[in-house]
Formats: sequence, structure tokens, C-alpha cells
Amino acid sequence: MCRVTTPALADVPVRSSLALTRRWVSLLTPLSFDGRSLWLAWLGPDGRQSPVLFPVEDVPVQPDRHLITRLLDVHAEVASHLPGDDVHLAMALCRPGEAVPTEDDDGWVSAFHEVLDSALDGSWSLHLAAGGRVESLVEAPTFFVRMGWATARRAGDGLR
Repeated sequence: MCRVTTPALADVPVRSSLALTRRWVSLLTPLSFDGRSLWLAWLGPDGRQSPVLFPVEDVPVQPDRHLITRLLDVHAEVASHLPGDDVHLAMALCRPGEAVPTEDDDGWVSAFHEVLDSALDGSWSLHLAAGGRVESLVEAPTFFVRMGWATARRAGDGLR
């Protein structure tokens, strides 16, 4: 007799931008929000998610660069407990309304780029969760490429 088991979500590596979008759907379902929040999750170099899932409630409509800067401290603390140096900060901006980016969402994207790009070497991403859907606003393809190289090296395959 064969028994099928389902691994815990954190044990299933996220290996692509699409897989990360699907992970946010799993984490945030039901996808209905009365207020604005920002959820943070972390992926280690092997794509496995940290058990830490950090919500920031009552996020303002307009971007708050001070808030984003404080998130770097939270990121540093969580990342220090994960193996390896290449830790990806995955974020989901959750709000009421449709899953169509607004000017305010675009403002948040710009503010995140200003604060996080150099601080995190581009290893961050942002999704929008609204109206029953999750859409990618900022992907992190370089993280998944680096993860692929690291996985291949560990497996002894070597990418050419």
C-alpha cells in the first residue's frame, strides 16, 4: 500500500516567480481584504520559505519610506537565522479593491526600488493581493537564476 503525504508548505521550495505568486495565493487565501497590509516572507538560497510570516497592518495609501527602511531591520534579523547569504525578501501588498495596480501602488513600487534595490542587491519582490487575485508587481528573476546555479552546483551538474 502506498501512502501519499503532503509536505508542509515551508518544505516545498519556491523555484520561480510564478511559484512565488502561487505561494502568496496559498498564504493569503481568502483573498479579501478590508484594510491595507503588507506581508513579508523570506526565501533561503534553496528556495525554502522561512517559517516567519510577518504582517504589517494599516499600511498607508501613500508610500512611507521610513516604514520601508525599518523593514530592512526586520529583514536583517530574519535573514540572520537562515542558512546562506542570499535571502530573498518576498512581500505582498494587500488592499481592498481590484487587483489592478493604482497610482498609489506604483508609488509604493518606486519607493521600494529607491530603498531596497541597493540594500538587498535586487533580491526582493512585491505582489499585489486584491479583488480575489494575486498579481506580481516586482519580480526577482535574478534570485531564481542564482538559486538555480546554486542548486546545480550542489547536485554536481554544473551549468554550462
